[in-house]
Amino acid sequence: MTTRSIFDNISPLDHRYSLRKDEFEDYTKYLSERAKIRYQTAVEAALVKALAEADVCSTEVAQEVEEAVKEIKPQEVYEEEKKTKHNIRALVNCIQQRVSDEAKPYIHFTTTSFDIVDTANSLRYKESAEELIIPTLKRLEEVLMEIALREKETVQIGRTHGQHAVPVTFGFAVAEYVSRLGTRIEAVIESSQQLKGKIAGAVGAYNASHLFFDDPEEFEANVLAELDLEAGIHSTQIVEPEYITDFIHSLVSCFGVLANFSDDMRHLQRTEIGEVGEHFDKDQVGSSTMPHKRNPINYENVKSMWKQFMPRMMTLYQDQISEHQRDLSNSASSRFIPEVIVGLLSATNRLIRTCEKLVVDQQRMEENFNQSKELIVAEPLYILLASLGHPDAHEAVRKLTLEADETGQTLRELIQQKDELKPYWEQLSDKQKKLLINPEQYTGLASEKTEKVVQHWKEKLDIN
Repeated sequence: MTTRSIFDNISPLDHRYSLRKDEFEDYTKYLSERAKIRYQTAVEAALVKALAEADVCSTEVAQEVEEAVKEIKPQEVYEEEKKTKHNIRALVNCIQQRVSDEAKPYIHFTTTSFDIVDTANSLRYKESAEELIIPTLKRLEEVLMEIALREKETVQIGRTHGQHAVPVTFGFAVAEYVSRLGTRIEAVIESSQQLKGKIAGAVGAYNASHLFFDDPEEFEANVLAELDLEAGIHSTQIVEPEYITDFIHSLVSCFGVLANFSDDMRHLQRTEIGEVGEHFDKDQVGSSTMPHKRNPINYENVKSMWKQFMPRMMTLYQDQISEHQRDLSNSASSRFIPEVIVGLLSATNRLIRTCEKLVVDQQRMEENFNQSKELIVAEPLYILLASLGHPDAHEAVRKLTLEADETGQTLRELIQQKDELKPYWEQLSDKQKKLLINPEQYTGLASEKTEKVVQHWKEKLDIN
């Protein structure tokens, strides 16, 4: 058995981003090489069990194989592969070495390598989604919901194109990501449930199994039912690649939502904005040379991880292409799929930890809002003027904003000084004038919408 320090590993996923013991153990259960071989042996065992149920072999043989596969170690499979130069044949040999002569013929009976490989991958990705990915994403969703509701009334200047726009609330801004993440969680759920297996033989036409079964498709369904999987409508030597493509796309697009949220949060930490902050431990250092620095490292890390794993979606699209019944051009590339999952999980767990301690500086939000407080009434003012029949309200208010910049006067002061505009001002109701005097109240349905969005996704995702 090879033992190696984690710091001798090559992938940063192993020596840097999986150092948390609990997270690493969760990841390795589904996504390690040991897990891959364990899932492949589970498919081989399910095959023999279905053979026994079809009276092709005895129940005792099936039980013997079921026990034998529990003992298979990845090290021995790799040693055997040095001789066979074929990983699944090596796996089959290792199982056969552990069973009686009576059981040996039924290991891998009527199947081809990718009956085992694709079925095992669909099974482990499906289970990793159900038991690891989706619960982790839901936990982040829950944290974002808590922030959104807590800050639903916290007035924040809205920003478009990096410029001050009209007011929102910080809770409303976070609710955007509650909704976007919610749709992605739904996509992960749906696509993971669509992952398929196959027990259809070398070219997918059931050539071998047809020698023994009147209905090979029924036999295939029985094998896959042991694994809580279904077969696709058609297969060649491989399962139709669109199932796994759609699944990974749901993860990568989810990663994009996390990256976008992280971008927003790190920009809000800029010195000149300073509206949110990451919690810093008492001994944490922000810079090797500038002791005063408190960098947004966690949000930057999520953005950086997204940059690494997002382009890998192109590889999945390329892996859709396989010549005729199958070629080997996806053999190496498909082995890196677990890294996409680990990258997403690492980023999600990092965001959970960071957002649970998110510092919101409401005073700084108010100060930033006040920078544009008098000018942001330009939108409601122009709309109110138009509603009263002004023929070119937008242009009139635009000119007022230029004059306000030059003179320092407010728009409501200027409008009362203009003979052509003063009559419109006098037609405004007290409620409308109050809004123009108190622009922080011009938040529309931001608070109510935040509540509705959170409630919608709580119900859809069954989050308490």
